[in-house]
Parts: sequence; structure tokens; C-alpha cells
Amino acid sequence: MFEKILIANRGEIALRVHRACKEMGISTVAVHSEADSGAMWVRLADESVCIGPPAAAKSYLNIPSIIAAAEITGANAIHPGYGFLSENARFAEIVGAHGFTFIGPKPEHIKMMGDKITAKQAVKAAGIPVVPGSDGAVTTEEEAFAAAKAIGFPVLIKAAAGGGGRGMKVAQTEAELYEAVSTARSEAKAAFGDDAVYMERYLQTPRHIEIQVIADSFGNVCHLGERDCSLQRRHQKVLEEAPSPAIDAAIRAKIGKVVVDAIKAIGYLGVGTIEFLYENGEFFFIEMNTRLQGEHPVTEAITDIDLVREQIRIAAGLPLSFAQKDVVFEGHAIECRINAENPKTFAPSPGLVTDFHAPGGLGVRLDSALYAGYTIPPYYDSLIGKLIVHGRDRDECIARLNRCLGEIVVAGVDTNIPLFQELLANPDIIDGVYNIHWLENWMKAQAAA
Repeated sequence: MFEKILIANRGEIALRVHRACKEMGISTVAVHSEADSGAMWVRLADESVCIGPPAAAKSYLNIPSIIAAAEITGANAIHPGYGFLSENARFAEIVGAHGFTFIGPKPEHIKMMGDKITAKQAVKAAGIPVVPGSDGAVTTEEEAFAAAKAIGFPVLIKAAAGGGGRGMKVAQTEAELYEAVSTARSEAKAAFGDDAVYMERYLQTPRHIEIQVIADSFGNVCHLGERDCSLQRRHQKVLEEAPSPAIDAAIRAKIGKVVVDAIKAIGYLGVGTIEFLYENGEFFFIEMNTRLQGEHPVTEAITDIDLVREQIRIAAGLPLSFAQKDVVFEGHAIECRINAENPKTFAPSPGLVTDFHAPGGLGVRLDSALYAGYTIPPYYDSLIGKLIVHGRDRDECIARLNRCLGEIVVAGVDTNIPLFQELLANPDIIDGVYNIHWLENWMKAQAAA
């Protein structure tokens, strides 16, 4: 087992990894920018190294500085968390080349799944259903019109090299296609340095369902069920729950086996998530995330399996600590992503946290690096915490979550907590009848009222 792990990330995920390491008896190294010198994960780590100025490009994305920090502290391995360098194949290669263990998948799989076109081709060959679409990138106007005609309108144009909604446009008709492709290509170039786009059938009312998988170096692969991430704004997840209100045990077992067989076929190693659109009883592959997901705690809550601990064990060459038959789904869990932002305009709200109180009680978990007196910097993502609540069933979970949202205190900055309180009072959310378009449609209706 590793003696010391460097955590190449910040915020709640850095603290999450630190906690798993400490419970395993592993020393931790926190890296941080100048803006994060007083942060909680830095204060709790066994060692810390400043790796640059506030801008992420000069600190958390600065590979030479991170490698140097690992060398001077004598770390054995590097955990990338999620975001930043977590899905950077070149970073994983450099980590290995310098004698450290990258706590994540093989670089070739990061590379394979990082390109949406090659990812789609790989999983299709491994038996995972995909959304009907273009065979590869569309590079000319003629190719775009031919592909759209074959797929059928409406179509979705997507960036091949990225995600998060950037480089993604819908064309409802042939008349809209040229502008949609041109705009998607421009956005993709600006966001990812690559203007390649591809095309898929645009599903009307799908849910976003993802399957958590984990594989060791001994050929053992397990799935840990699904998460429903359909409540989204601008293709960014807002609230996630497990299990999905739309999936039963038979469907879960069926899609779980498909995914496990595919992961075995490609020889994947570590933790990963296969994301699907689910409509009318059919699953369609969107992408694979070759890292820990921000919403992993809801899976941990219903399975009682520590995914970060398993990640570290796998990277150290140990087998999974459980088999598929040991995975039991208990109760229901929901996660709210707490952001420092205006709940109506969604404008970021960095600044001094003057008062902070975390909710508690049975089945309550708050993953956050906040404390009273902490200044939220303006340089990074506005996520400041994840509130995860578990109950014996979905009704109990919602009741408990409502209670926690009324109890949490984050003073001095705006947060989106009022948004969650509104959502959990809505009959559609209470009944679990929503899709990936529900939240934005609801927000438009609220703005018009």
C-alpha cells in the first residue's frame, strides 16, 4: 500500500480524498494555489505545497509544478480527483514516467473515452447501445446534411473533444442545420482547441442515467447500480439521486450486465461511469467518464462501498474488496450541489463566509471544505459543497433533505439552497417524473410568471 499520496485537486473533492487516505493510514500532500493557502484541505493535510498563483492554468493545471511537489515530498502516488487533470491522458503518462502511480485508469482508456467519437465506436463494438448518429466527425456542409437526413430531425450536434454542454447545439429542421453546425464548431474550437463535431438523433424527453463501474487488475468488474442525473441546467447536473425513480431491479440488472461485459472487453482499470440517455425503455450511450464523479456519494450511500478507498486499493495492485453478489442496494439517496451563486440569476457569489452551520442527523452527509471565516475565491467553480441525504425509501429521503436544507447556514454569500427548497416542493420532483429538459422548462416558466 502507498505511504503517501499527493492530491492534485482542490475544494470538497480534495478533502474527500484526504479523508479516505487518513482512514487507510496513508499520509497526504495537498497542493494549492496562492488563493487557497488557508483552505481546509490544505490545513488538514500532512504536508502542503503551493504550486502557483490563483489562475488554475498556472496552478492546478500546471503539470511540472505538481510533479515537482510530488518529488520534493516523496509521494508514491497522485490522486487527480475530478475536473482539472483527472481526464488528461498526457498527465497520467507523465505521472507514470516520473515513477509515481496515477490513481485512475490507464492513459489509453482516458484517451479513448476522451474523444466522443472513438468512445462511441469502442463501446458500440463492446455491445453497449448508442444513439443513432454520424459514423464520425462531420467536416463539411454536405456531410452534415447527408448525416442529418440519414438520422432524421431533430438532430444534436456535439463537440467530439469535450462536454459540459459546450459545442452542443440542436437543429430542429434542415433550415437550422447550417447555423447550428457552424456555431457548435466555433464553440468547440474555443473551449477545447478542436472544432470537430459529430451528430446524433435528438431524443425528446430522455432521462440521464449513469452506471457506476469499477474494475481491478485481476479481471474483476462490478457495477454499483445507477444514478439519475436528469435535473440539469445548461447540461450541468444540479441534483442527483440513486436509485433512479424510473428504473426497476430487472432493468438495473440487465443494463448492469451489458456495461460490466463491455468494461471487461476493453480491459478497463479503476473507477468509471457510463452515461446514458434513457427513453421509452431504451438506453443510449452518451459518454464514459474515466474518473470519480462528483455525484459518487449517492452510490456510496446506497451500497455502503467507499469508492475512493477502492480506487486507491486498485491502484496499489490489490483486488476489489467485494464481488457483484455482495453489492446490495439499500434505501434511497439524493445529492444537492450547493453553489455560491444567486439562486435566480446564477451569478457567482464569491466572498467571505461569515457564518456556517452544517446539517446533521441520521443519514446526513455534507462534503464541503467550508468554515466560518473562509473566503471563497473568485477564480474557480462555484461549487462549495454537496449535501447527501440517505433514507429507507425515497419519501423519507426527501423529507430528510427538506429538513437539512432548512438547517444549513451559509452566511455572507448567496447560495442556490432556495432553489432546492423550491424544487423539493414541486409535485413532479416529489413524484420523480422529470427528464433532462424539466429544470430549464420550469425555470423559463418561473421567469415568465
